[in-house]
Amino acid sequence: MTTTTSERLDPAVLKLAGILVLGALAPLLDSTIVNVALHTLGRDLDAPVSAVQWVSTGYLLALAMAIPITGWAVDRFGAKRMWLGAQLLFLAGSVLCGVAWNLGSLIAFRVLQGVGGGLMLPILQTLLMRAVDGRQLGRLMAVVSLPALVGPILGPVAGGLIAGHLSWRWIFYVNVPISLLAVLLAWRGLPADAPRDGHRLDVTGLLLLSPALAALMYGLTRVGTEGGFGHAAVLGPLAAGALLLTGFAYRATRTADPLIDLRLFRTRAFAVSSALLFLSGLAMFGSMLLLPLYYQQDRGASVVAAGLLLAPQGLGSLLAKGLGGVTDRVGPRPVVLAGIAMTALGTVPFAFAGRHTGGLILGAALVVRGAGLSAANMAIMVGAFRGLDRARIPHASSTTRIMQQLGGSFGTAVLAVILQRQLADHPGAAFGHTFAWALAFTVLAVVPALWYQRT
Repeated sequence: MTTTTSERLDPAVLKLAGILVLGALAPLLDSTIVNVALHTLGRDLDAPVSAVQWVSTGYLLALAMAIPITGWAVDRFGAKRMWLGAQLLFLAGSVLCGVAWNLGSLIAFRVLQGVGGGLMLPILQTLLMRAVDGRQLGRLMAVVSLPALVGPILGPVAGGLIAGHLSWRWIFYVNVPISLLAVLLAWRGLPADAPRDGHRLDVTGLLLLSPALAALMYGLTRVGTEGGFGHAAVLGPLAAGALLLTGFAYRATRTADPLIDLRLFRTRAFAVSSALLFLSGLAMFGSMLLLPLYYQQDRGASVVAAGLLLAPQGLGSLLAKGLGGVTDRVGPRPVVLAGIAMTALGTVPFAFAGRHTGGLILGAALVVRGAGLSAANMAIMVGAFRGLDRARIPHASSTTRIMQQLGGSFGTAVLAVILQRQLADHPGAAFGHTFAWALAFTVLAVVPALWYQRT
């Protein structure tokens, strides 16, 4: 079918998207590369797993704490300045991580990296949503989803190659050329935007929300270590985070200029999209934990081989990019429902797979699964931003990113606990039973998706 000129994205928007996508690629790659290389870091730095884990945990906590301030910062200083600042923070953190002299300094520099990474994606969304002004959101999401597709494919492979053949310092140095190019292109290519004078920072809201997110994320990261949710090391942070979050919600509804505008949830499509972004953590992020472990532990693949075996999921995601235009025409509801159905269909073979299940069958399932996840996530983001005015876009960008982070951490924690218990009780069928749970969580997403208005 021929695409008419009116259906194509403006070349200026495509240029902007290319600059921002390149900038987002480094932090998305970095997370998966570091996770693969944690064992190498522990060996080379002579540190136990419990201590080395903070290389990832510190990054995630800093990322979560940085997200809430992005809406205010974009309004106060301008999106271009904040994007460049976030890129430079991440670049500085990468260089410093590469020259770290011990585990403590490495964790501290990973926190700096996390602040830069936490600022980046909400600012990316704000810049792009303002550029298209509510039009052709589906096509735009199809373009900007590229880093999220490339990261999980290339990250494990790159991490395995670096850990096996180079110094661990190259895990961080690999970000430097990407970040330098991203800074140069952003400096020359991003349009300047005027800050909003007199936009005051909700300091009380920040002191409530950022620690709340850090506590919730920390509690969820402890679930796998402690073997469940019923431990003080898990329940304490989760309770503290929930209490702080409640306090923030109370304040946000009673102040004229809150850090995050919770009135966004009065918009039906935004509320539904937020619920789905949280639930997608169970289907997407949780399975990102399961799939590499399945190929390595159950089918005996190496780290690099497991990364390559997961490549068909990325191929499926790329094939689904054409559905962006469909979402613009018919609305998010049918595309989200179709995406959920495809994700579920692609998960079924893993729930029933045995040791001798053909690799071709599993590869085809991953293609279908990747296409479903990509289609659903694109349409969910379209639903979140459709109809919002420019002033509310920074708040929506921060909120959607928070829901993704919390959903991802929750999904990973839940499936990690299920897998641990299945390995203890049914070692021969542990992965199949855990994938069955992932399948059930995927189908559960149909309930909020039905609340989208018909278009």
